[in-house]
Amino acid sequence: KGGFFFMSIAFYQEITRSVEFKVSPFGIKVKKHHSEVELIGVGRSACAFLIKGTNKVIKIFPSEFTKVAKLEAKIYRKLKGIPQFPTIYDSGYNYIVMEYIQGSTLFDCLHKGIEIKEEQIFEVDKILDSARKRGLNPSDVHLKNIILTGKGIKVIDVARFEQNIQCFQWRDLRTTYFKVYKKKFFPKRLPKLLINIISKIYKLCIPHQFKNV
Repeated sequence: KGGFFFMSIAFYQEITRSVEFKVSPFGIKVKKHHSEVELIGVGRSACAFLIKGTNKVIKIFPSEFTKVAKLEAKIYRKLKGIPQFPTIYDSGYNYIVMEYIQGSTLFDCLHKGIEIKEEQIFEVDKILDSARKRGLNPSDVHLKNIILTGKGIKVIDVARFEQNIQCFQWRDLRTTYFKVYKKKFFPKRLPKLLINIISKIYKLCIPHQFKNV
């Protein structure tokens, strides 16, 4: 058992060393990665890879964002025991290994026409309240880090849950749900480009909430 544990750590480190990033003001691009992983997501400070043949994701941070890796791992450990956040298996100075969450993000739902129900909005409220009870400040909660699964809702990407700035993003999404999404005139599906444009405009209006940690 101990040998397997150390072999796993060595494998995770091998994966991180294989990744080549290009970081620019426009975001992160992956130029190269290990053959045993599949790129499944690119964020502002890291990229997520599914480890083939497993239910694990390794989130790898470019050198510019290693402090975010340390902070996010710390926050996930604070959330340990709350089933609506992913399980963490290991972490290092530039990576986090966590449970792979299968499902549809709220972004996917808007784009594909999957109904978002009121009880799911209320469930997100409860999940964020559970994080607050651990002394955290849920922030940067958006359409792409809330995942609807067959067993409920999961929330990912918690690096900004310790920031001091008050973030109203979930409050504003929640208000939009009840005041706009629930209306009969709201379209069943929205193009990805339109959703992204609306998101960009929102962030330009309140940039102080989205500074890098």
